[in-house]
Amino acid sequence: MRKPVSAGPLHHEREPVDVRTLDVRHLLTGSPAPEPRTAALDCVRDQKKQACLNGNANERALNRGARQETVEQVYGALDLGTNNCRLLLARPTRRGFRVVDSFSRIIRLGEGVSQCGTLSEPAMRRTMDALKVCGSKLNRHGVRRARLVATEACRFASNGPDFLARVKERLGLDIEVLTPEVEARLAVSGCASLIDDRSDYVLVFDIGGGSSELIWLNLSGATRKRSRGADRIDAQNHMAAWTSLPVGVVTLAERFGGRFVTSERFEAMVEHVSNLLRPFEDKYQFAPLLRDRPAHLLGTSGTVTTIAGIQMGLPRYDRNRVDGCWLSVAEARDITYKLVGSSYEERVAQPCIGRDRADLVLAGCAILEALIRLWPCERLRVADRGLREGILTTLMIEDGVYRTRRRRGRQHR
Repeated sequence: MRKPVSAGPLHHEREPVDVRTLDVRHLLTGSPAPEPRTAALDCVRDQKKQACLNGNANERALNRGARQETVEQVYGALDLGTNNCRLLLARPTRRGFRVVDSFSRIIRLGEGVSQCGTLSEPAMRRTMDALKVCGSKLNRHGVRRARLVATEACRFASNGPDFLARVKERLGLDIEVLTPEVEARLAVSGCASLIDDRSDYVLVFDIGGGSSELIWLNLSGATRKRSRGADRIDAQNHMAAWTSLPVGVVTLAERFGGRFVTSERFEAMVEHVSNLLRPFEDKYQFAPLLRDRPAHLLGTSGTVTTIAGIQMGLPRYDRNRVDGCWLSVAEARDITYKLVGSSYEERVAQPCIGRDRADLVLAGCAILEALIRLWPCERLRVADRGLREGILTTLMIEDGVYRTRRRRGRQHR
């Protein structure tokens, strides 16, 4: 098993899109030299002045048209994970973006990868079927700006590059494998709007299928009022440390079992994750900082959304109620240990879990429990958003969508 990826230099840049507009300044001709005042020349001068006004108006109209085209453009983000294949399509709005289409399917691409080191043929076939649906949606909505990414399963599997080459050849989808650092940055951007600005420290965590990304934010010196949209990138500037643990719900369940989990086996899971966390904590020493400083946890994963749905007693999962909700850590732990005491069949019957995730949920709970024991906080905020939303926001900011709106807002004040 690979070692955790430790924090390192934080660099990630992407070329901004080239938004072209017609340059009409060549229309604004005329000599700047003083001329004798005659009725004829005054007439000419008035005509030139009107041409200038018309030219400026035309240029402003063209710029507005370019901005409107950007606003109406559909952006795409695809996240090919160890357990899920997810697609999100959206258009920019004044407050962020509006989702126009989405797709999510459990494909378990990383099934068995931690044991044999390769993607299996059944898993690749399932994934290819899901990606066909994603490709169809991208084409149907005329998406011109998209980022398609893969995470831990394709990073770790020896045949990951060959599989992605096959996807590009057959489906025309060019999927890049994210580094753990970029994955962490995008996860922060995706849920930055849920950060409580009154906290000095925030632990953002994403419990995935094959790895778990942990990012500590230090907001103690941050400006408390941040602009919409830009705060998502600004949050990255407050990353004090990050790590990528080589453990997720799929890999942990494969190692310890996921269907029949006793209390002793659950504790063994927690201890295994705790051992992976200790070098990170020994290096950065966040635990002592939490004793007298305001802090909270921010979880963006199926584990925390499932726990929130169960705690709310939802008859079926409802993203609108779960995303952004607050739980006390005590409430989250109470749900965890109720699930530990339940049978596999009882977990299947839980509407916020279901058969697809009943053998994985306790592995996620064990990772969460290890985090809580090491870094005790009182509050946990739940995010049903993350990597895809971070990708979309980053693309829109690169295109100047939010920056343009802020300039226009200042001009009208």
